[in-house]
Amino acid sequence: MRELSKMTWPEARAAFGPRAVAILPVGSTEPHGPHLPLDTDVTIAGAMARRAAELLDGAGVASFVLPPVPYGLTEYTRGFAGRVSIQPGTLWALIDDVIVALELQGVEHVLIVNGHLEPAHVDVLRGVLLDHAQRGPRQAHAILADVTRRKYAARLGAEFQSGDCHAGRYEASLVLAEDPSAVREPERARLPAVSIDLLAKMKQGVRTFQEAGAELGYCGDPAAASVEEGLALADELGRIAFDAAREAWPHLFGAGHAVS
Repeated sequence: MRELSKMTWPEARAAFGPRAVAILPVGSTEPHGPHLPLDTDVTIAGAMARRAAELLDGAGVASFVLPPVPYGLTEYTRGFAGRVSIQPGTLWALIDDVIVALELQGVEHVLIVNGHLEPAHVDVLRGVLLDHAQRGPRQAHAILADVTRRKYAARLGAEFQSGDCHAGRYEASLVLAEDPSAVREPERARLPAVSIDLLAKMKQGVRTFQEAGAELGYCGDPAAASVEEGLALADELGRIAFDAAREAWPHLFGAGHAVS
């Protein structure tokens, strides 16, 4: 697994090319309860990117991981300290600029992996990629491995599918596996499960976790999290990104890697 930020410019020149896949992790800086760090979504996106790169390399597809985008749209965490939210246009321009900067250097495949699930944030990522594709013939083809799509969400467990997973079992397991020293373990272990039916409340117009009843900035069951589950989830996230890549770009893969 290669990281662009650790390369020299001659190494980057060698890594870039029409068959290479650039993987861009996107997260956020926002509250995740009293037990997880503000960069939880960045950690999750980074884990997804690394696993995807390993799978792509194993399939004979050259790839490299870009530095993560640590900011996004985080309106749902209003009222909690530490939230750093940016404007939709700022996120849009940043993602588009990264894609264009890569395509100007001959990179034709950009895979975005996203750890921040707020609907407005995901909508921006979807929109910028759709807009990019509709501008006419261009060098780079960018896709989003969108874990909120039903066929992918079903692979990430019941809590994830319920929507009540902000800093709950799903995210706490991933951080326990990928960045264990960042977890406030005494707090995590004693937190009660919180069910707020977030998806239903979103449809009703609720716009913050506090309004939805997540008084401490989390929902789900963080006390049920485990390292083992986090490792399994990270692997599955990597497979989702890998599957999205081979579905979009079958020409990069040999016959032995047909879409399942």
